[in-house]
Amino acid sequence: MGTTFTVFIKEVVDNIRDRRTLMSALLMGPIFGPLLFAFVINLSIERSLENAEQTLELPVIGAQRAPNLVSFLRSRNIDAVGGPADLDAAMEAVKTGEHDVILVIPEDFAEQLAGMTPALVRIVSDQANRDADRDARRLRGAVRDYGQLLSGLRIVARGVNPRALQAINIDEVDVSTPSGRSAILLGMMSYFFIFASLMGGMYLAIDTTAGERERGSLEPLLSLPVTRSQLIFGKIAATCLFMALSMLLSLTAFYFALGFMPLEQLGMTPNFGVPVVLATFLIFLPFVLLGSALMTLVASFTKSYREAQTWLSVVLLAPTLPILVVSILMLRPRTEFMFIPSLSQHLLLVDMVKNEPINALHVAISVLSTLFIGIVLTLLCARLYRREGLLG
Repeated sequence: MGTTFTVFIKEVVDNIRDRRTLMSALLMGPIFGPLLFAFVINLSIERSLENAEQTLELPVIGAQRAPNLVSFLRSRNIDAVGGPADLDAAMEAVKTGEHDVILVIPEDFAEQLAGMTPALVRIVSDQANRDADRDARRLRGAVRDYGQLLSGLRIVARGVNPRALQAINIDEVDVSTPSGRSAILLGMMSYFFIFASLMGGMYLAIDTTAGERERGSLEPLLSLPVTRSQLIFGKIAATCLFMALSMLLSLTAFYFALGFMPLEQLGMTPNFGVPVVLATFLIFLPFVLLGSALMTLVASFTKSYREAQTWLSVVLLAPTLPILVVSILMLRPRTEFMFIPSLSQHLLLVDMVKNEPINALHVAISVLSTLFIGIVLTLLCARLYRREGLLG
């Protein structure tokens, strides 16, 4: 153990000396990711709230043909303004981006209403434009409400109770909690934690394997009175240290970033205090050994620094694939999922953010299975380093 510790200290010191690489590994991934996440979420929330409250200036063709509809839209904070000359001009204006959405009221609109037939209006928009589609949905909802109002007045004029057309009442009972709703956005934090930890150790894993082979320092290192197993265990331990440090920095950055995100305005209250941060670190800690051994194993098969970077770029994406599949399918935690590294940590983190009780069996399976795979990969690295063809 003393020899392994000596190798560990040597690799840690060498990595600290390379300040540019160290700053890139420990700052860009762990800190830049949470800051970018908070900025994007803040910007999205602010724009959504502003668009919902501000007055929408709507170009209307034929506004004089439906004054009551125009008045109703004004009550919904939608002001009618002058629009293009006709439908063709309206379509062209939307295509070129001059207007986002245009309401077209045909000449026979009043006659259709008087004849008790569904009156036609046209909403011209570009659904590929997200802002335009949002305004179109807002206009569509207002016009639909106006149509329902007219339908109710027609029924009342004929002496029919409007409730006669409503055969079923729907009472929606929402059992979600503010913490549970926050998991919709914060569930993706797992991606950042896993990516940050892998980034924290990737450069060291490459430098201690392919880097030494490319520099020609691997052969003198193997000639020292140190077993190859002790050598590789020290290298993996050093990579684990910087991976754990990177993950801790990412967790801390998210803890402070969430304080500046107005999630309460969306009815969300994230459960990500200090106890949850520490619990998340401990749950993700077994993945550090797995990630370090996996990157070291892959980099050991490469012969140059550039080749190792190419292959490890793929390794960075591999742990996120199970998370992506489960997120798309919206699957809940199950015992069999706890045997899959990265996925089990993601599901446990989501439960903690939602402030739901954690299954102790799930935690035990996640920790033990991830550790077991990490130990197996570490032993494979040691066996690989005992091969004489390593220097070739």
